[in-house]
Amino acid sequence: MSRTLLLRTATALTTGLALAGTLTACGGSSTADGSGSGSRGGGKTVTVYSADGLKSDKGDGWYDKVFADFTKKTGIEVKYVEGGSGEMVQRAVREKTNTQADVLITLPPFIQQADGKGLLQAYAPQGSDHVNGADKSADAKWTSVVNNYFGFVYNKKELTSAPKTWEELLDATYKGRLQYSTPGVAGDGTAVLVKAMHDFGGKDQAMDFLKKLQANNVGPSSSTSKLAPKTDKGELLVANGDVQMNFAQSKSMPNLGIWFPAKDGGKPTTFALPYAAGLVAKAPHTENGKKLLDYLLSEDAQKLVSEVGGGFPARGDVKPTDANAIELTKLMGGVEVFEPDWADIDKNLTGYVDAWKSATGS
Repeated sequence: MSRTLLLRTATALTTGLALAGTLTACGGSSTADGSGSGSRGGGKTVTVYSADGLKSDKGDGWYDKVFADFTKKTGIEVKYVEGGSGEMVQRAVREKTNTQADVLITLPPFIQQADGKGLLQAYAPQGSDHVNGADKSADAKWTSVVNNYFGFVYNKKELTSAPKTWEELLDATYKGRLQYSTPGVAGDGTAVLVKAMHDFGGKDQAMDFLKKLQANNVGPSSSTSKLAPKTDKGELLVANGDVQMNFAQSKSMPNLGIWFPAKDGGKPTTFALPYAAGLVAKAPHTENGKKLLDYLLSEDAQKLVSEVGGGFPARGDVKPTDANAIELTKLMGGVEVFEPDWADIDKNLTGYVDAWKSATGS
């Protein structure tokens, strides 16, 4: 059920969201043992398991800033672990009998998957009443803290213009110079399946196309953020990504451009792919986790989402303005934003990923 950007995101975009900051966001994960002084709910630590994209290797990402501010304000140290969306959920599943994480932040459909596996407990952070109903669960198990949209990147130096359609990617020009992150492991990789099924009109049609595309695909990648540097350098011509991460990366990667594939004869499309946060069930430091979630949705932290993080505030009442918003509005202009059936995707994700593996031989 496609609908235009005006219907889904006009409010967020026309208020002039600022996109700034440089995120390289992935690389090695930080480590945390989940321990801390005090009993559960006490102590001076909070452990966050998160999908990559909001922390910078240079220390100037949104997480870097808000975690430092949070620690200064509360005295609570943030221990941070990052990886692919599915990877973080699976790690939390393995640790259910000895819970290490206090807060889990990941992309759809993995936040729904985490809820379905009993990993989350209900908590409505302060400020969550200003988050759109589609961007949070009805039972307060999770809420978006940064909004975002799925997209692709291309090398502007080697390609005079961005590709326009999925079908163009079948050309021999892209053989060995196209890559997308692994569905079922990376959130943005799973998003490739979601968008393809939407654009081609169903699972079978999407898998038929992705089977053909495999002839040009470099191979699997557990992390999407590693693909942008390869594209900027010209190792790849095209890769998948997301608007928040790639727009921020483009500030230090001059050859990186963002685009949205269309099916031949159709319009370019995308969908919301927010960073959604939940309080982990049986968290070692539940009260500290609640405090961090409150802070991530505070006005102070939300105002930095665009300025520092290159993303979109989750709170509808926070409307930062910046000249970079003009560039973002142009980027998103003419792009239809559809709303995936996340309940269906959550229920059938394993089947969709298995179908992709079968079609591509992965």
